[in-house]
Amino acid sequence: MADHVPVTKAVVPAAGLGTRFLPATKATPKEMLPIVDKPAIQYVVEEAVAAGLDDILLITGRGKRPIEDHFDRAYELEEALRAKEDPERLGSVRESAELADVHYVRQGEPKGLGHAVHCARRHVGNEPFAVLLGDDLIDERDLLLQRMLEVRETHGGSVVALMEVEPEQVSLYGCAAIEPTDEDDVVRVTDLVEKPVPGEAPSRWIIIGRYVCDPAVFDVLEKTPPGRGGEIQLTDALLTLAKRDRSEGGPVHGVLFRGRRYDTGNKLDYLRTVVQFAADRPELADEFLPWLREFVAKHDEAGR
Repeated sequence: MADHVPVTKAVVPAAGLGTRFLPATKATPKEMLPIVDKPAIQYVVEEAVAAGLDDILLITGRGKRPIEDHFDRAYELEEALRAKEDPERLGSVRESAELADVHYVRQGEPKGLGHAVHCARRHVGNEPFAVLLGDDLIDERDLLLQRMLEVRETHGGSVVALMEVEPEQVSLYGCAAIEPTDEDDVVRVTDLVEKPVPGEAPSRWIIIGRYVCDPAVFDVLEKTPPGRGGEIQLTDALLTLAKRDRSEGGPVHGVLFRGRRYDTGNKLDYLRTVVQFAADRPELADEFLPWLREFVAKHDEAGR
């Protein structure tokens, strides 16, 4: 039974058009925008690998070839760096190509996250799998995905990552109604609403971009009609599974995450993320933070 199969595969949807970052994303995939000196999607793949998932399927689309090139070998560049006797940069170039066993499938049409996940069916087969969204980066010091895999092993079914936000933010995300369990950081999900109308959300706990899915989700997605925004929503399929017992691919549990999450889905949050990552880099912080303080002080002074 799939219920007893360990999770070894991760699915990373990366077919979006990135319209909020135009014109930068006209010819460059949004997932390849750098967080300091590393593309955002590499952090996501590294997170999956750190949790023991080294079989990665990227769901791509037209114009996403640079992602494939990034996780491939670059022999000419490697030879140039080797000739310059630059082992540090050579290592950084080879690192992305050696991270994991990376596969690709094209989504074809932008029909929503649920449709993108369904595109992984042939690769995943009848095995549980993780889904990691590229807009959300989780600090490597916070072992969220590992914890989700533990919950899946204990409870079966599917697991979502939940984070509490201010009431005015709830309508921007999928939101969960929850019941407590015997574990402080684990809840039973009883309802899921995609981008609820303000004031009608079942809670302040929103789904962030990490899922561990039972393979039963594929059959459900195949029958799930378009929902919010005219797209096939993964939350709608998970709601169906939340009402099932373990023998039928349910239920759905949530891990309450109180750690460090970085949003790269819009320009302002992307800039915040870059600053936070730069401030955490020892080789940059000693010069970057004093400059940042001075810049902010001068900006405040000019504003007066």
